[in-house]
Amino acid sequence: MPDSALAVADKPIQFTPKTPIQYVYFFGGGTADGNGKMKDTLGGKGAGLHEMTRVGLPVPPGFTLQTEACREFMRGEISDNVTDQMLIALHRLEELQGQRFGAGDNPLLVSVRSGAKFSMPGMMDTILNLGLNDTSVESLARKTGKPRFAYDSYRRLIQMFGDVVLNIPKIKFEHIFDAAKLQIGTQQDTDLDVDALRGIIAEYRKLILHETGTQFPQDPYKQLFMARDAVFHSWENERAKAYRRINHIDDWLGTAVNVQAMVFGNLSEQSGTGVGFTRDPATGKREFYGEFLLNAQGEDVVSGSRTPVPITQLRDLMPTVYEQLRTLTQNMEEHYREMQDFEFTIQDGVLYMLQTRNGKRTGRAAVRIAMDMVAEGLISVDEAIFRVEPNQLYDFLVPRLDETQGAVEVLATGLPASPGAAVGQIAFSAEDAVRFREKGIMRSIILVRRETTPEDISGMEVAAGILTSRGGMTSHAAVVTRGMGKCCVAGAGSIQVDEEKGEMRVAGHLYHEGDWLSLDGTTGRVIAGQLPLVPAMPDDPDLVKFMTWVDSRRRLHIRANADIPRDAVQAIRFGAEGIGLCRTEHMFFDEDRLPYMQAMIMARNEHDRRAALESLLPMQREDFIGLFKAMGDLPVNIRLLDPPLHEFLPKREELMVEIARLEITDAESPELTSLRTTLERVEQLHEMNPMLGLRGCRLGIAYPEITEMQVRAIFEAAVEVKKTGAHPHLEIMVPLTCGIEEMRNQATAIRHFAKEIFAREHETVDYIVGTMIELPRAALLADQIALEAEFFSFGTNDLTQTVYGISRDDGNQFLPTYIKHGIFKQDPFAVLDQEGVGQIMKMATERGIRTRPNLKVGICGEHGGEPESVKFCHRLNMDYVSCSPFRLLTARLAAAQAALEDKLAAQGASSQEGTR
Repeated sequence: MPDSALAVADKPIQFTPKTPIQYVYFFGGGTADGNGKMKDTLGGKGAGLHEMTRVGLPVPPGFTLQTEACREFMRGEISDNVTDQMLIALHRLEELQGQRFGAGDNPLLVSVRSGAKFSMPGMMDTILNLGLNDTSVESLARKTGKPRFAYDSYRRLIQMFGDVVLNIPKIKFEHIFDAAKLQIGTQQDTDLDVDALRGIIAEYRKLILHETGTQFPQDPYKQLFMARDAVFHSWENERAKAYRRINHIDDWLGTAVNVQAMVFGNLSEQSGTGVGFTRDPATGKREFYGEFLLNAQGEDVVSGSRTPVPITQLRDLMPTVYEQLRTLTQNMEEHYREMQDFEFTIQDGVLYMLQTRNGKRTGRAAVRIAMDMVAEGLISVDEAIFRVEPNQLYDFLVPRLDETQGAVEVLATGLPASPGAAVGQIAFSAEDAVRFREKGIMRSIILVRRETTPEDISGMEVAAGILTSRGGMTSHAAVVTRGMGKCCVAGAGSIQVDEEKGEMRVAGHLYHEGDWLSLDGTTGRVIAGQLPLVPAMPDDPDLVKFMTWVDSRRRLHIRANADIPRDAVQAIRFGAEGIGLCRTEHMFFDEDRLPYMQAMIMARNEHDRRAALESLLPMQREDFIGLFKAMGDLPVNIRLLDPPLHEFLPKREELMVEIARLEITDAESPELTSLRTTLERVEQLHEMNPMLGLRGCRLGIAYPEITEMQVRAIFEAAVEVKKTGAHPHLEIMVPLTCGIEEMRNQATAIRHFAKEIFAREHETVDYIVGTMIELPRAALLADQIALEAEFFSFGTNDLTQTVYGISRDDGNQFLPTYIKHGIFKQDPFAVLDQEGVGQIMKMATERGIRTRPNLKVGICGEHGGEPESVKFCHRLNMDYVSCSPFRLLTARLAAAQAALEDKLAAQGASSQEGTR
């Protein structure tokens, strides 16, 4: 034992002087140093423990090591005061409990748990039963009169310590444990007697010695400090970093560490442990919801290693404890004014609360809970809008299985852990799932596991759905997939999964890697084969009402990217207020139009090119008529032809291969002449870097007849639709401009042909001409370009590409490595780079508005549907964002939250001003 620890153990103790930083916050005996508002300092779990203690809940006492200690640990400069304050707090805990840490006739044992500001379920580590050793385990056995319980607790400590602290793969301990059960012919942990547990402990200790070269530590203080450091280390593990990246959590927040006196759910059949929610986290229904296990510790429930039973069964087994639990948790929900996720342990019929925090929930549940709490008077409408994460609204758009084609073969039924449906090919490990996705081997993946662990987070991210054979509704798989919005079926006990062999046996079938499965996360069914998916209908009454609240709060308009009438109709159903990007090139890829487009490209002169364009004009006009009719009086932003012409022709390499084949097999084939002519034209158009070549406005300037054809089609269609009584509002967008002369060239042509058509048809339509800002030079010269452009639309996909100098097509060669090592926090093509690209957008907006005060400004890259990017656009005072139809709900909510954040900031500033 270190000298400092001996000083604590051998009373009286010399207290150190007060230090500038309070690292340790004590709770217990009805008092607490912290409170529920101190999540930045104490983490969510720690703040909850202190608050529960303050309001009188039965919480095992302990102390919280604050997040600054973790940040110091990450910097490699942790203060000696951290250890000193921990020892003082541990001594205080000993006095409160009347026990000595890991020693004496009644040894004090503790748990060490992580707890960051934001809930990160399963991403960091926990160690239970610290303080047990070869001596104290005997004392615990004598004190309780239950030697099996004592040795089971010691076995658990060694296994968790070996896994979490010593980094020995958990599976190696499980092999030993499973072998011991197999030897006596049982599958139940509780059938192992004291002698069997002693044998397992001996094998565990041999494993630790073999793997590390050292013995399992017998010094309780060494166990504690090693466990503390392991929890700090777990903040930097790969699964935690991946979770923070997915959920946009700052890497430098750090985690708190909670050290708490142990209570034992595995003490007897009158003991148990469980987790629960004050409302159903899948549906939002106001009902007591959760699961528990008798004679178990908390890891048994959340790890999925045993399948728990519904919490309602506790009412029959321990009615007094059940009613006490219901009352306490309901009081906590009312106290926090939020649905609570809680953990509890029952020790010999006595209830203890181990944790409460705001519970994770599905999107459907989030909306229902928010609306119910408004109706119950717990929260305001403004607060309700913040209770739903923007991306959670995908839940209302999740697909379902199409079972109209005939009977389906239900292989198994598990728990409906996360709603929606998924169809994909089987992968048996997270690593394989990531590899299959990155290499394009599987386009849709079902990750099949006995149970998921936090290490599986990267595979869960790329999977369409998750299937586990063990675990319950509160298992790791269930909690994490609900947060991700992914379909999950958990605890399908009739499925036998052999991850090492890559096999799954169920209902007499043997499934291998790559076989197809369909999952119904709403009912818990596992179905054979590849069923079609039916898109969800966003007509849920709760959603409709919630979105009326949302829309009444936002300033930013939300548009959709849509190229065809079908997409436009879908967009309107999802709440689009116009089209922010119609990509006209998509209209040319249809099978019946591509030959005409290719003929135009192959033309040797303007006359032949115009002849091909004349064939395309009526087709494009009909497309626009359908689009304008669908959108009615809403604005439609149409981007003129943007991609390089070679994209419409066969690939150069494929042509060369086909020519070589025919030269060998049929040298007289007349097809050879045509293929060689096409190859010659492809060679002429070939560019080393086509994304920076002949495309965008350069195409319209080099071949003005292309611009003419498109503009004629647009305005002829608009006039025709207006004659039916509609009032189209057009925004004609010139792509890839980098200066005023390009903009002027194309704007002049557009206005010329518009005037000509209006005169011929004796009708006009409202329109403006603008440009897509997607090049840094355009942003720098925005004040000049605004002399001609009546609107700016930021094409952030290409703008990100040109600002970073990263090809969005080839970036995956290194972007995953950059993200893994923290060089980039997020993929800049997925989440707008506010520091770099965002500042260029800010500069361009300000310069453009200086020239043209009524300049309309929007964004049409896919960043327009990413919540943090939407909020940034709100702060730039843009007029609109535009995104794919299925991101419209997300964008609408993000825009409302941004407006309310402004309101709260203004109220805060006003309040501060009033106190001066």
